[in-house]
Amino acid sequence: MKTTKDLLLKVFNFNERVIEIVEAKEKELIEEFKKLDDVQSYNQFKVLKAMQDSRLSDVHFSWNTGYGYNDSGRETLERVYSRVFNVEDSIVRPIIVSGTHALTLCLTGLLRPGDEMISATGKPYDTLEEVIGIRGGNGSSLRDFGIGYKQIDILPSHEIDLDGLMNNINDKTKMVYVQRSTGYGWRKALTIEDIKEVVDRVKSVNENIIIMVDNCYGEFLEVEEPTDVGVDVMAGSLIKNPGGGLALTGGYIVGKKKLIDLISYRMTSPGIGKECGLTFGLTRNMFQGLFMAPKVVTEALKGAILCAKVFESLGYEVCPKFNEKRSDIIQSIKLNSEDKVIAFCEGIQSAAPVDSHVTPVPWDMPGYDSPVIMAAGAFVQGSSIELSADSPIKEPYIVYFQGGLTYEHGKFGVLKGLQSMYEKGLLEMP
Repeated sequence: MKTTKDLLLKVFNFNERVIEIVEAKEKELIEEFKKLDDVQSYNQFKVLKAMQDSRLSDVHFSWNTGYGYNDSGRETLERVYSRVFNVEDSIVRPIIVSGTHALTLCLTGLLRPGDEMISATGKPYDTLEEVIGIRGGNGSSLRDFGIGYKQIDILPSHEIDLDGLMNNINDKTKMVYVQRSTGYGWRKALTIEDIKEVVDRVKSVNENIIIMVDNCYGEFLEVEEPTDVGVDVMAGSLIKNPGGGLALTGGYIVGKKKLIDLISYRMTSPGIGKECGLTFGLTRNMFQGLFMAPKVVTEALKGAILCAKVFESLGYEVCPKFNEKRSDIIQSIKLNSEDKVIAFCEGIQSAAPVDSHVTPVPWDMPGYDSPVIMAAGAFVQGSSIELSADSPIKEPYIVYFQGGLTYEHGKFGVLKGLQSMYEKGLLEMP
């Protein structure tokens, strides 16, 4: 009788010890995996209810032309997102090119000269540095338009410095910005409880301060979302969690209607806002991807937990640990050398269904302050809900593993990452 192990050994030429290590740790994770089932079910039923209540029909998969007036598919899609995320209004568009674009629309749509934003989670993700004006001189940053910026660094305990945040709020503070995911940091993602603490403390001082959350990588990790606990506006990418691997492009912004209106004027123009904008026949993919997202996210989460368990057993520092509560799909591994990072990423690339024959190399990506290596052989270019790994090439050489449309593919990625390190003499196996 043919077995999976035989296939891995004979067809993929894995070292048998690599397989044994991964499968031994996999058996120890049965209870951890079971804990994810209730969250997945809850979110699946929540998405289903939102689609039913919005009277979703196949007519909403069609599209029109030109300005896109009265696009019922677009309007229904945004209604569904509003229900899923428990908000007054939403923008869900293929013309939003990335998560960074969605976040930038929020920042530029809501902040005005003389305002100040405070990042409560330290330095934001690298691609926002030039948007804010932390780095670069492009003439179009928030600072170039007279918008102030402060950041409150995360405490050594990986918690938000709430006292530091409160001490820095002043009359000019218009927005408190929260990045839920780790980004290229070494910390756990913020839980919904963590975010609620920020909301409660800030609103107790000034209820008019806008609480904005970068929700990339965090959707459907818990039964609540940041907007359920008082966040005013939130944004993310459709080629991450909520697209379910089926959305071809796009981003979303959800929140209070008065804020969504202002952001929509930045997206198109004042007076037009959300009323125009083609969906180019992509609503079917967006609806179906959202429907699949709770399951896909859970599969990716299982792969991340396996990755943590395996690498921790081999003596590497991981964040979070396999049994810690998670609030994003990212698994960080401190590999401590450039060679190991590159070898791991080569392994992940070779695990891909697309471009498995390609060798990833570090390069100077726009928006980053150091060379970055990215391994991603995806059906949708840049899709982080599909199996991928990336790392800025700088000390302490942390690699970030995420995604996997199925658990089996995530497991295969862990196997290939280990195999690549072993073949290059960079892995000591017990």
